[in-house]
Amino acid sequence: MKLILVFLFVVVPSLLPAAPVKLIFDTDMGNDIDDLMALCMIHNLQKRGACELLAVTVTKDHPQAAAFVDAVNTLYGYPDTPIGVVRNGAAKEPGKFNLLADKHPHDLKSGTDAPEACALIKDVLAKQPDASVVIVQVGFFTNLARLTDDASANALITKKVKFLCLMAGAFQTVNFDTRHLEYNVKLDVPAAQKLATQWPTPMIWSGFEIGVAAAFPHISIEEDLNYIPNHPLKEGYYLYNPPPHDRPTWDPTAVLYAIYPDRGYFDLSPPGNIIVENDSATLFRPVKKGTGKHRFLIMSPEQASRVREAIVQLSVEPPQAKK
Repeated sequence: MKLILVFLFVVVPSLLPAAPVKLIFDTDMGNDIDDLMALCMIHNLQKRGACELLAVTVTKDHPQAAAFVDAVNTLYGYPDTPIGVVRNGAAKEPGKFNLLADKHPHDLKSGTDAPEACALIKDVLAKQPDASVVIVQVGFFTNLARLTDDASANALITKKVKFLCLMAGAFQTVNFDTRHLEYNVKLDVPAAQKLATQWPTPMIWSGFEIGVAAAFPHISIEEDLNYIPNHPLKEGYYLYNPPPHDRPTWDPTAVLYAIYPDRGYFDLSPPGNIIVENDSATLFRPVKKGTGKHRFLIMSPEQASRVREAIVQLSVEPPQAKK
């Protein structure tokens, strides 16, 4: 009599690799170096399979901004990443470091040759599974606010987007100022007001105070990016504001939460509503029974140390071509 042993292999869901976060990155590239830190992070996380960058949309209305984004995408091995641009937007000056595009290979020579951002976002969302996309906005509110004027776009957002994570506003005291007026909001207040009231999905805000508390150590910029000549992050940092200075990591914090919301890097406020006032102040009001769609990031000193180290390592990791 033969004894037959049957082994049942049970796959534990928690042991399966997480699906890459499908990401749209909306940036005012060129207005501050932290936008570039954030894009470097995204590409290095793509290499690890943590995210998939579906598109980059630009809210800085200068043709060099899109060209520089394309140069960075190409450097990191993702030259075909779609890029869309704002038309008739804010901040039309060239920026301090977008001219570095000329030092690196890229195909998109000018934003005038790129598609309009809202049309690109709609096209990208239409092709994605339901509730699968995270949008990270680290520039002005212009592109996404314009989307809310389009009924078909609103339907797509509601169906396809899990949440919007944005670097904007201030929700704690900044240098004794309890009404800090944050730059991304100030540049297009009507768009910020519209998005805050009309965007249909949950919104997670990374306030001014978060990036300040996890500033990027300048020694890393000076010493950790010499593995290739003309690294855009190092050269851009020097052009924007030469070290020694530790630049706040405003935009990278939004990216870090968007891709790793469950890793304990941040805590969240209770649900509530954020009101954008006419002077660009952002006021949070909790809502009874937690029904509000807005929350903002909270970060302890211990979390700030983890956040800073994660951002530094993900920003300075060497580019490698996609396999």
